[in-house]
Amino acid sequence: MTIEEQLGQALNDALRAGDRNVVDVVRSIKARLTEKQKAPGFQGPMTDRQAQDVISAYIRSLKKAIDEITAGGGGANPILDKYRFEIDYLGRHLPQTLPEAETRALVQATIAELGATALNQVGRVMGAIMKGHKDEVDSALVKRIAEEELAPKPA
Repeated sequence: MTIEEQLGQALNDALRAGDRNVVDVVRSIKARLTEKQKAPGFQGPMTDRQAQDVISAYIRSLKKAIDEITAGGGGANPILDKYRFEIDYLGRHLPQTLPEAETRALVQATIAELGATALNQVGRVMGAIMKGHKDEVDSALVKRIAEEELAPKPA
C-alpha cells in the first residue's frame, strides 16, 4: 500500500472515529501532495519517495514554527501541541533516521576523513554525509552537530 493509499485509509478511519486531530493532519498533507502533483513538470503517479519528500518538508516547517513560537515566549501555546502531534503522526511515513549519538559519530568520522577544521567547512561535511546517507540522517541534526564540532573551541 502506497503512502497516499495509507493516508486515504487513515482519513476514512479518522472520519468514522471522529478523530479531529488525525483528520486535520491527513487533510493538510493530502492537500500538499495534490499541490505537488499539479505542479508544472510533474508527471506520472506520486511515488512514495516523492510523498516522503513532501511530508519531510512539511515536518521541517512545523519544527521551524515550533522553534519560532517557543523563542517568542509561547511555551504553553495549544498550537504547539497540535504541531507536535502532526510531527509524530506523519513521522511514521518517513524512513527511520539515525539517533543523535550515531549521527554525531558519523559527523565526527566525516570531519576527520575530510580533515575539516573550520566552521566554514560545514557545507562540505554536510555534502559528504548527505551524498552517502541521505535517507538515514536528519539533515538539520547533521548541520547542528557539524557546526558544534567545527565551532572554535575556547582556549
